[in-house]
Amino acid sequence: MTVLVFDSGIGGLSILREARVLMPEHRFIYVGDDAAFPYGDWEEAALIERMSAVFDNLVGRYDPSMIMVACNTASTLILPHLRTRYDMPVVGTVPAIKPAAERTSSGQVSVLATPGTVQRDYTRSLVNEFASQVNVRLIGAEHLAAAAERFMLTGQVDEQLIASEIETCFVDRLGARTDIVVLACTHYPFLSNVFRRLAPWPVDWLNPAEAIARHARTLVEHPGKVSDVQDVAEFTGGTPGRELKRLLSGFGLTVKESPIGR
Repeated sequence: MTVLVFDSGIGGLSILREARVLMPEHRFIYVGDDAAFPYGDWEEAALIERMSAVFDNLVGRYDPSMIMVACNTASTLILPHLRTRYDMPVVGTVPAIKPAAERTSSGQVSVLATPGTVQRDYTRSLVNEFASQVNVRLIGAEHLAAAAERFMLTGQVDEQLIASEIETCFVDRLGARTDIVVLACTHYPFLSNVFRRLAPWPVDWLNPAEAIARHARTLVEHPGKVSDVQDVAEFTGGTPGRELKRLLSGFGLTVKESPIGR
């Protein structure tokens, strides 16, 4: 059985990593829409149209048993369309605002996301529904996803840039300090250690990847036999460069050389 994992770039590898641990019986196809990265620069209608065309192509070729949208910005837009169009489970990645509101002791929660995720009505509806009694601060980091990709590929990190992107996450109101920061972009968990080092005080950096993978596991059948079919990665921008190929190999992925196209 095939599971399709989709992201705008390589941040969705944080979801894939957890899903493969919990669902070793399945073959995984990882797709990065890097030709359109970053999604936060797109108008909603144009982005929905683009993703719809890409998904039609992928579903037609791979006939997956499940789709995992491993991107917060994409999930806030495309999930209803996918669930209407395809007769298979569709698992999204949305900001973990509900668990953050349940766990916070100080009542101060920040959501570190891309500008696109912050702007979506879907995100604000999560705040209104699940965190009305909590002070939720939405932070749209313009450069953090690209910084995470650079770090993943090269190991290089601009600490000054990252510190400036996360500094507004931290609020101290009469001693009530931010105690949870929701990582609302799948790229961000790869920078968790950098965040911890640069944070002005310790917080819980809430990464929902494992919870998403656990939910996905409940939605598909389990053959009981570990898949011996090679997992594959492909990208809309064409054949990945050497650094990306090396990274993907470390995740156990074989690169499909030809681009998806639209």
